[in-house]
Amino acid sequence: MNQEPPPSRWPLPAWAVRATAWNLAVIIAVSVLAGIIWTLVELSAAVIPLLMALLATSLLEPLARRLTRGIRSRSLAAGIACGVLVAVVGGTVFLVVRAVVDASEGIGQALDRVGQRLGVGSVDDAISSAAEALKSMGSNTASGLAAGVIRGVSTAGQILTGSVLAVALIFFLLRDGHLFPSLLNNTLPRASAQAANQMVRRAWAAMSGFMRGTTMIALIDAVLILIGLLILRIPGATGLAALVFVGAYIPFIGAFLSGSVAVLVALGDNGLGTALWTLGVVLAVQLVEGNLLQPVIQSRTVSLHPAIVMLAVTGGAAIGGIIGALLAVPLTAAAFGVAAEWRELTGQRGQQDQQDQQSRPDQQAEQEQQGSRP
Repeated sequence: MNQEPPPSRWPLPAWAVRATAWNLAVIIAVSVLAGIIWTLVELSAAVIPLLMALLATSLLEPLARRLTRGIRSRSLAAGIACGVLVAVVGGTVFLVVRAVVDASEGIGQALDRVGQRLGVGSVDDAISSAAEALKSMGSNTASGLAAGVIRGVSTAGQILTGSVLAVALIFFLLRDGHLFPSLLNNTLPRASAQAANQMVRRAWAAMSGFMRGTTMIALIDAVLILIGLLILRIPGATGLAALVFVGAYIPFIGAFLSGSVAVLVALGDNGLGTALWTLGVVLAVQLVEGNLLQPVIQSRTVSLHPAIVMLAVTGGAAIGGIIGALLAVPLTAAAFGVAAEWRELTGQRGQQDQQDQQSRPDQQAEQEQQGSRP
């Protein structure tokens, strides 16, 4: 007698079971990702210096490699590269601060004139009104201001500590970064270690390419802005060009902020006409960057769609402010590199499995023929 097949454990159709499985997988993946992001935010005092060190190392690695070939010492080469980085960053910050401080008086006078024309009043009037309002609010405001000063000092201490930690990490990454593949080989199984090394190389190449391309674009933007500001005789042109160079690492937001500062400095020094000309220079440089530099340079390193860049910057700014916006795009480029390597590895494994399945019948036929021979 023919036995009836047992009833299915799933009373739902097959498509409903597959949809439920996919939904559960998505929920689990989103939950794990949210947990990872929450952990990273809580450990931001260590995570942010590490990520900044990775970005800086991706830029300094070619310099450290050349120095190592010349002086035959990884430690000395890494130390020289870190010294170059500190000098460049320190000089850039000095130029930017000096340009803004020197132009602050002119900016205040220009804002006074604009406020008087609009009937709002001068900046001094606004400061006086704010002071009177603070006095009327009593001791609560004093305690709030004291707490704000304490938070400011604490933030400055965290920035200093994070900077020192980042420089130390850069030194060790430049000196000992070549040992990372062997560390993975000794820690993971052989097959997993090989795949992990390939993904790390792909992510590093994507992030390094993006940072090199962005640095080249930032340098060209800064030179073009410097030429325009010197022609317009804007004071502190070198510092403003340095600000444009730094702002180029934050897509969209950085260009807006650095351009706004340049226009304000021009407004405070030479009036509305020069400010409009400065605005025209900034917009022209942005058009050159968007239509010429980005397609030519970034397409040779790593290409990200503008919509992905905007989403990455917005999400990074929501999570970590300016630092998050700075880190978002290179980390997204690294993630796309890992995804591309994973897709290639999965495709290679699928082709290998398909070839194995096709070869099995031939192998079985050969074995049967050999077994049937006398």
